Amino acid sequence: MHVPDGFFDAPTSIATGVVAVAAIGVSLRGARRELDDRTAPMAGLVAAFVFAAQMLNFPVGAGTSGHLMGGAVAAVLVGPWTAVLATSVVFVVQTLMFADGGITAMGTNITVMGVTTVAVGYGVFRLLQALLPKRVALVPVLAGIGAFVSVPVASLLFVALYAVGGAAPVPLDTLTTAMVGVHSLIGVGEGLITFLAVAGIIAVRPDLVRGARPVLAARTLEIRTETAGASA
Repeated sequence: MHVPDGFFDAPTSIATGVVAVAAIGVSLRGARRELDDRTAPMAGLVAAFVFAAQMLNFPVGAGTSGHLMGGAVAAVLVGPWTAVLATSVVFVVQTLMFADGGITAMGTNITVMGVTTVAVGYGVFRLLQALLPKRVALVPVLAGIGAFVSVPVASLLFVALYAVGGAAPVPLDTLTTAMVGVHSLIGVGEGLITFLAVAGIIAVRPDLVRGARPVLAARTLEIRTETAGASA
């Protein structure tokens, strides 16, 4: 879904650039509350994981391509504010060093693939976490659902931006069908990968998963004592 130069007109690119800069600025403040001795090392690992995952591109058609986003898994692992910063770094490196996405479209890519997937994925995750029982085993499942939802939503935002300021000669109906249809399938893969990644960490160090901390804090301490018959 990386947007190349010239795919959107200048006003749209400038507007999404402003949104991206504002989101990064707010996230810099918010990340101060998230980063600690456990989260800080994870942030770098998450950025590396998202970078590697996004190197797997799937042709979509109509001049576009799709790939795993990584916003949801990053948000669940290290928190939404840190996740925005981590994904933004990934997009900047991809643009400047690998020409994956246009420089003038950097704000659009950060907004669509970073900010949107983090906000939607983490929002769905937290909503389900509030409605369902507080169980650690549910954290990977809810993270996978949030990741699945975030991908087609991001593709819908991409289509909406194109409807407002698209500059490429691509019919809107063709673009909509290609983006939403294929990214719904990609969302299934993203949900599965997110589930596996979070489940793997939960199995060995649940305290490292930021999204699991409210569940861990809510667990009650059970003290079991031997009965008189058992001790006799």
